[in-house]
Parts: sequence; structure tokens; C-alpha cells
Amino acid sequence: MSAGHIYPSERRTFADPRTGVEVTQLTAYPGNSHHLYFTEYGWYDGEKRLLISSERDGAVNLFSVELATGEITQLTDLTPLPLPREVEFVRACINPVQPEAYFWYGYELRALNLQTAAQRTIYRMPDGFDVSMTSCSADGKFVYSSIAEDMSKHFKVDLLRGYVGFAETWAAHPLSRIVQVATDGSATKVVWEENNWIGHANASPRFPHLLTFCHEGPWDKVENRVWGLNIDTGEAWKIRPREAEGEIVGHEYWHADGVTVGYHGRHPQRGDFFGHVRYDNTGRVEVAFEHIDSNHGHFHSNDTSLVISDVGPMIDLWRWNGTDYGAARALCSHDSSFKIQQVHAHPRLNRDATQAVFCSDRDGYGNVYVVGVPDFAELPLLSALY
Repeated sequence: MSAGHIYPSERRTFADPRTGVEVTQLTAYPGNSHHLYFTEYGWYDGEKRLLISSERDGAVNLFSVELATGEITQLTDLTPLPLPREVEFVRACINPVQPEAYFWYGYELRALNLQTAAQRTIYRMPDGFDVSMTSCSADGKFVYSSIAEDMSKHFKVDLLRGYVGFAETWAAHPLSRIVQVATDGSATKVVWEENNWIGHANASPRFPHLLTFCHEGPWDKVENRVWGLNIDTGEAWKIRPREAEGEIVGHEYWHADGVTVGYHGRHPQRGDFFGHVRYDNTGRVEVAFEHIDSNHGHFHSNDTSLVISDVGPMIDLWRWNGTDYGAARALCSHDSSFKIQQVHAHPRLNRDATQAVFCSDRDGYGNVYVVGVPDFAELPLLSALY
């Protein structure tokens, strides 16, 4: 189908079998659908629509879901590309001040008008490089993305399916750059460059001159995962530096205040934890939690009051009680396999923390789900479900 085609509502609502909370499935097409990566905000048009990716009619494209009706509108009509340039939208983002989204198509960084579906190319990546996440500055003027030397000519690379070539790419120390691209297409600037594999350039949602980025690779082997970057001064620094051999920290994200960075990790002696710290490494809070199984790894929060994550087969919540986060409560099941990046649960709260979005392939294909956030005290304890 072409851009502008409207698919009828595919949504269904059901009571979660473990918690009884009402969950709404938004997609049900025989192909993988997913929302944006959890560091990117996918609601738009006054929270009335959600931007998603969906595989339909043999191609992967961007779609808009009208939350009130469930109708799904196709926004792009892109020809599939082979690895390592495959069409995928795990790396897409939305401009916070104007109705545009940004995504990679081959070597091109494209802007998509979310109202008219018109596209324009605002940047072309140099030959011999490959892409990572995109993130738009708080003032809407720039898109940031990291690019790194394409290692697929040296060994097999398929990072979205099983992290094939992940450790090898880290060990190769590819030349990496963070590029600043004007959203009007008028200018491009390399704002950081080094011979370490860089990923996840995330713009502060409040201060246009602040970014975080990461040194990609096995978390227990990179020198330091989370870094800060001041665009105005060019200064880069470690955020939440490693404190013990074998300690891991990652999946960093910004709180809505634009100064606090959330993350989770594991200490070799103390076990799993999640926490947050200011970008200048002050005000750190970390909380231990029980490791349930290997299928967990994403925490999100708008502030310090309520944290959502995908521990084990559940979407779960922690609430700050004035002293610590206490025991986790179970919101609903996700039961996702995590086999490929597109079906990771990646839970994310909306701005007022009244709704969460997540992905699951519990029925065989990845689908997008939304769930309202009820009163915390009414939810069952996560520990009671194991």
C-alpha cells in the first residue's frame, strides 16, 4: 500500500491474565510492528496519535495510529533495502516542537512531515559508514546521530537479530562521529569524533546543548558506557563511571527535566540495580532489585517518582516512597521473546505517566500495546507472581 492508505482498527482490549489490568493491543497484522525505541517519545498531535513501525505487504514503513479510533494511517512507502542498509525504524525520532519525524533510509537521513507525509532528505552519510539512533534537540533545530565505520565488509554484522558482530565491532574500534544536522537541511556539523564505537546519541529534552552518548560494545568490556557532551564547548565526560571490575551500566535515558539521566546495571558483588544521576554526576540514587531472569533490560521514568521496566515476562512499576522505591508492582504481562530488537518490550511512559506503551511478540509477531497506569497500591506485588 502507499502513503495515505488507512487500515481499519485492529485493536482489541483484554484483561491481563496476571494482574487484571485492561490492556489494549493496537496492531494485529501478520508482520512485526513496534513503537519507537524507549528513549524516544512516540505520542504526537496532542497525544492523540502514536508513531509506529509496521511490516506490511512485504515492506517496513512508518504508520500513525489514531488512539481514539484505532485507525492506522500509512505515512511512508519505502522500497526494502538489503543489509546493512535495511529499512527499520528502531532508530527514528520525532521533533518535539513541530510535526516531523526523522529516520535513516540507506545513506540518507530523511525528514517526514507527520501531517502531509511529505519527505525530504536533510543529510547524506559518507560512504563507508553505518548508522545509529537519531535524537532531536529540545528546540527542534537539530537532529543528532552517531555514525561509525561500516564493519560488514570485514565480518558479518546483523545487530538487530542476535547482535551478530557486536563484540567484533567493539574490538575493531571503528572511527565514529556524532553529527549535528539542521532540521531545515541547511547545515551539518561533526560535533564529536573518536576511534571507539559510539551509539545512542540522546539529546536532552530541555537543554539544546546537552547530549549523552555511549561507547557501544559488551557492557562489561567497554571502558565506560555513558558519556555526556556539551555541544557549545566540545567537552565530553563520563557519566556514572564504572566503580568495580565487571560492573555494567547502560540503557541510559533522560528524565523530562533534561538534567537527570536514568539507567540500570549490575555490580559483580551487589547484583542488579537501577538508578539516576544528574548529567554532572551529582545527586546519584541507586536501588537494588531482584534479578528474575535474563529477559529484562529497559527502565524508563519521567522523573524520580515512578519507574517502569520489563523485568522477566512482566511490565512492572516502582514508586518512590520518600526513602526508597520499595517493592515493585506488576502492571501487566508482556511475555515477549526478545529474539530481535524490534520485539523487545521497550516500555515507555507518556508525559503524565497515565499510560504506557510496549511491544510483544507473545502471539508470534511483534505488536504494539498500550496500557493505562492505575493506582499503584491496587497492583499486585511483582514478587507475588513468582
